[in-house]
Amino acid sequence: MATVTVEKPAIVVPIDSLPPIDVTRPGSLNPPPQRTNTIFDTFLDTYYSFQDRRAALGLSNPGTVDKIAKEVQRDVFLTNQTFSGLRAELNKSFSISPLFQISHAFSAGSQQLSPYTFLALYGTANQLCQAQLDSDLSLSARFNQRLTQSLIFKTQVQIQPASNAGPGGAQLSFEQDYTGADFSASLKSINPSILEGGLTGMFIGSYLQAVTPRLALGLEGVLQRPGGGMGPEAALSYAGKYRGDDWVGSLQILAQGGLQGSYWKRLTDKVETGVDVNLQFAGLSGANSMMGGPSKDGVATLGAKWEFSRSIFRAQVDSQGKIGCLLEKVVAPPVRMTFAGEMDHVKNSAKLGLAVSIEASGEELMEQQERVIAPTPPF
Repeated sequence: MATVTVEKPAIVVPIDSLPPIDVTRPGSLNPPPQRTNTIFDTFLDTYYSFQDRRAALGLSNPGTVDKIAKEVQRDVFLTNQTFSGLRAELNKSFSISPLFQISHAFSAGSQQLSPYTFLALYGTANQLCQAQLDSDLSLSARFNQRLTQSLIFKTQVQIQPASNAGPGGAQLSFEQDYTGADFSASLKSINPSILEGGLTGMFIGSYLQAVTPRLALGLEGVLQRPGGGMGPEAALSYAGKYRGDDWVGSLQILAQGGLQGSYWKRLTDKVETGVDVNLQFAGLSGANSMMGGPSKDGVATLGAKWEFSRSIFRAQVDSQGKIGCLLEKVVAPPVRMTFAGEMDHVKNSAKLGLAVSIEASGEELMEQQERVIAPTPPF
């Protein structure tokens, strides 16, 4: 018996019954919104056109305003890295995911470091908790929460007890950082309060926008309301950053009459160099006329960084007669030694520092590193 094939009749759909395609949004198959308001529709068309032109430029995130000179001030220079006296650190990692570490630090012969410091850190992909307690009972803690992939909420607390060095104090700050595809925005409040009859504290807002694939422009505003019947104070500064193939240049126009420029260049794969110039023009606005008229001051700093297979060497010299160097050497995988030296020719003084850091981790943690990817907490 022969098999009879039954064909289904084709269904013809009239073209008029299909939803219209929005030609103003390339690649979009959604029907355009109903045109009900001329002003609102014009605004939407302008916004969509601007977003399309913006996406066509291929811009990337330029970073933040407070880190606009990061390549020079944090990567090459000895900022927040140099020290004096003897220091020993013992670090212990208990887990990789979530990240959990503690640290014990001992120091002697230093006027800036406490004799003993305990630090604990806990971090996941969306949270960061860190606390530091010194032997003089000063406490510093921070908590960061990643709300979305672009928005991070940060909280920091610092408590300094009274001592012979000062009366002590406390500071509380809240910060919201938003990282867009081609811009960064930040809003920070320091010691905000409403207990003095109004809103008091210091408020800092910044915005940095990539204009071209190489150029970024931004600004930073500071509003301070000290309270006690004193009026508010406001200041506005401007920033710009240009990124070349192997160099980065930045310029900041400070609100108090200052100018700061930096230049970073990679000479080879293992050598980086940087120059920073800071000019201060105090009293040019007339605010300091009671102090004897305007004054000028400037500092220029030149630094270099060498990276070797198991060591890093940094050196810098400035126009005030200071010469400094820092050498980090990995003696063995868990042991790191650091040597720091600074000489001030104007004050005829010198500082030396030697530190030993030991990283203690068990065999279970080493096995965990091979099969678990460590999270990146929202620092």
